Amino acid sequence: MTTEIDLGRPVSGDVIDLILADHYRFEELLRRLRDSSQDREALRAAFATLHVAHAVAEEEVVYPKLRRKDAITGHEAEHGEEEHAEGHEALLALLELKGTDTQAFDDALEELSAVVQHHLVEEELTILNPAREDVGPQVRADLGERFATERNKQVDAGRGSLTDVREIVREARKEGLIDDE
Repeated sequence: MTTEIDLGRPVSGDVIDLILADHYRFEELLRRLRDSSQDREALRAAFATLHVAHAVAEEEVVYPKLRRKDAITGHEAEHGEEEHAEGHEALLALLELKGTDTQAFDDALEELSAVVQHHLVEEELTILNPAREDVGPQVRADLGERFATERNKQVDAGRGSLTDVREIVREARKEGLIDDE
């Protein structure tokens, strides 16, 4: 069974709204992944694509601009990158599993859900709230367009494969973003 999953294709908007829309997509994809009657292979692939595309767009476009605008500190940006890396690591564990109808899959999904949910809450509190308060609407709109462009580029490139995520995790370990355990 192959299921087409809509990851959205924003082209413009307030960057905060675009990021939150992806956060809702993450939560919906995770909810559907927990449902054993769903096409878990398709959902796993869609989640991986969105996770990588969203993280790359935030790290390359959003976090640097918010730092330059003094809306967030270097520490907050780095912490966001560390949490993306932890999410990629949990995602890798899920992608490496052969089947989707095992206890190992359910356990890996539970871990991924916990890591992602923690990041969504923390990012909304420590990055998006300051962006609302310290960055004007025109800058947020310009940033939204740039975020959407980079995000869509990553989705179109099919990022999120097992090979991609393995490389992303390897690089994150090399950069010290996650522990090499």
